[in-house]
Amino acid sequence: MNSDVQLPTEETRHWLFNLWKTAGSSEHEARLTADHLVGANLAGHDSHGVGMVMPYVRSLQANELQLNQKLSIITDTDTLLVVDGNRGIGQSMAFQTMNLAIERAKKNGVVIVGLKNTHHLGRVGHWAEQAIAANLASIHFTNVVSRPLVAPHGGRQSRFGTNPLTIGLPRRDAPPILLDFATSAIAVGKVRVAYNRKGPAPAGTLIDHDGNATTNPTVMFEEPLGALLTAAGHKGYALAMVCDLLGSALFGGVTPQPSRLRIPGLYNNMLAIVFDPARFGAGEHFEQETRAFIDYVQSAKRVDADAPIEVPGDAERRFRVQRAQSLPVDTGTLKTMDDAARAINTLRGATLPLASSLVR
Repeated sequence: MNSDVQLPTEETRHWLFNLWKTAGSSEHEARLTADHLVGANLAGHDSHGVGMVMPYVRSLQANELQLNQKLSIITDTDTLLVVDGNRGIGQSMAFQTMNLAIERAKKNGVVIVGLKNTHHLGRVGHWAEQAIAANLASIHFTNVVSRPLVAPHGGRQSRFGTNPLTIGLPRRDAPPILLDFATSAIAVGKVRVAYNRKGPAPAGTLIDHDGNATTNPTVMFEEPLGALLTAAGHKGYALAMVCDLLGSALFGGVTPQPSRLRIPGLYNNMLAIVFDPARFGAGEHFEQETRAFIDYVQSAKRVDADAPIEVPGDAERRFRVQRAQSLPVDTGTLKTMDDAARAINTLRGATLPLASSLVR
């Protein structure tokens, strides 16, 4: 099993900024992308962090990922918007989308925005946090248009993506509530981390090409391919289906059918409902009820006396404290980061240092 190395957090952020600036991104776009990728690792979501650099670079090399794009507004009724990300880097396109959504929600109390045709959005919880920072709540349904990875309940071939569901709720004097999970048993990026570490995937998350349960992560990356299972059986399957239809097809986005795939491109569509909780006129009640309800939930006797009962968002906050100075990265991921630097050096005639030079 591969061991982890430690990458200094701020130096890694700077390395990523330089990589995307060298690749051709504006300073603003390079900063957004670097902050987001490092932010995913900081929050404990290594599946959506620095390990995504090489897939993004492959997409750039294939002229799928388009840098420095601006949103195109397709439909605008003030409280309902459809925008096109023009295959732009998702860290910029989602940032632009949420800025627009925040502006409209502040004005009208609520807005529904459909973002289609954007490159990989990364950790969707990041975009709920953007709304939370503006004291707004948000609900996000997201689909994934790439090689299908997840088998439908009762099936043994993959038919859809990991399709996350995300909800963010701000609180006045306490940490926000943040729900952000894949509708698959685990995110494929977490299987990639296991694959890079040459270790097992969690039990109950994968099947091989014959439909047999397995913990071998190679089934997601080497022929013959297997598939991820959905979370909670038929319930996760139903949620994933809704994410494809509500989070994409409803406003003109596509679902991951063979004729629509643009591999190695990694595309998302997202429906975001953003609203101002203050408009309900029950702010004090919400704060008191939330505080009392969390206290009641956490008063339950624990299975493990040393393991706290956490509320959604606690894990990310805990990881941010633990990883403030350095990020654990497996050696397989580190190699792909070095490969990304080499690819950009070749593409742009540059001399970027390798990520491995950052290892402490």
